[in-house]
Amino acid sequence: ASGPRGYTTLRDEAVKLFNSLQQLESEWDPVPLMQGILQTCLDLPPLVDEIYCQLVKQTTEPPVPGGQGDLHYWQLLTCMSCTFLPSPPVLRFLHFHLDWTESHFPASEMAKYASFIREALGKTKGRECVPSLEEILMLMQRQEMICTVHCPGAPACSVTISSHTTAEEVAQELVSRLGLSQSPNLFALYEQSQRREQPVGSATLLADVLTKFE
Repeated sequence: ASGPRGYTTLRDEAVKLFNSLQQLESEWDPVPLMQGILQTCLDLPPLVDEIYCQLVKQTTEPPVPGGQGDLHYWQLLTCMSCTFLPSPPVLRFLHFHLDWTESHFPASEMAKYASFIREALGKTKGRECVPSLEEILMLMQRQEMICTVHCPGAPACSVTISSHTTAEEVAQELVSRLGLSQSPNLFALYEQSQRREQPVGSATLLADVLTKFE
């Protein structure tokens, strides 16, 4: 029987994901493939630990450390760390791998990804949506995104956000930037589509909102 989004059994989906991972190594444009892997993990949570373990395996003593294929695995591991928390045993295993990488390849690209991943894991609480294509591109470069917010009676503001930035944090930054800190009014962010306008919950991750617009 097929489950959500036409998925088959977990075993079959695990095999498909493993094949996608193999393909990732030589993929010229890995972003759509990465997003597909992340989406499957979001829809089928039991596969999250499996993918983390596979990525640790692929980035342990790769044929060409720091080569394009190796870095694609590190980039997917970076996206995973901003989207899902693994189970405690896998998280410990992953931290050991990050420490090992930083000690064996200091100042390398892999070590920079390892450091970024460790920091992300300390902030990730889980996502409603997988990262957008733009967010994946930014994460691959370990950079933050620029989000444009339109403010009534003021020019549009560009705000730098990460995968972990909440709507409340952006609202507070805009209030401070616009000199409204002493105002008795409450401020919130709204998302506007062609059909409706609605407030964004204060704890909502802005990155999730941007994925919905994609």
